[in-house]
Amino acid sequence: MQVFIMRHGDAALDAASDSVRPLTTNGCDESRLMANWLKGQKVEIERVLVSPFLRAEQTLEEVGDCLNLPSSAEVLPELTPCGDVGLVGAYLQALTNEGVASVLVIS
Repeated sequence: MQVFIMRHGDAALDAASDSVRPLTTNGCDESRLMANWLKGQKVEIERVLVSPFLRAEQTLEEVGDCLNLPSSAEVLPELTPCGDVGLVGAYLQALTNEGVASVLVIS
């Protein structure tokens, strides 16, 4: 299975909490730039996993404008800074066992 890991774009520092920090204009531009790079790789993304944090969800929105992604993404709390990496790895292994060929992970 191919796993594409995308970090969120640049995010504002001034927010009520870390989970609601929005992307900056530069962060939106960075997200589109990476989406266009990924588009050039000519891969078909079968599944999308995304952090519940606002900046990751906004990154997904920007990427979705450039790529043909599945209609829905799976929001995984484990993709946050305090998440359990072991659970993410186990989930990716389960997707491999299901025959999923490519996953985009945005955190």
